[in-house]
Amino acid sequence: MSDFNLNLSEAEEHLDDEPEGDVVLGILDGTTKPTEWVETVEAGNVLVLSVEGDLNELAKGFARPVRDMGGGLTHFREFLVVTPPGIEVNTDRL
Repeated sequence: MSDFNLNLSEAEEHLDDEPEGDVVLGILDGTTKPTEWVETVEAGNVLVLSVEGDLNELAKGFARPVRDMGGGLTHFREFLVVTPPGIEVNTDRL
């Protein structure tokens, strides 16, 4: 067996920056201001929103600003997943 040297302190220098932000759970029912959702996504958070009502009507105040900043919106069952730029939702298994 060959010698294998692993120096973890040096390996950390080569790792990409870890993503910042949280997964924020919420209810999309029209009671939260659209700007609050946009600010949450701008801060690097992922939103998982339970949709209670007409999705198009409820999301119209923040969907375009999120897309314009490079974020994404994915509707899955009764939820809307809103991601900041650089985070994609993989839907290959659906």
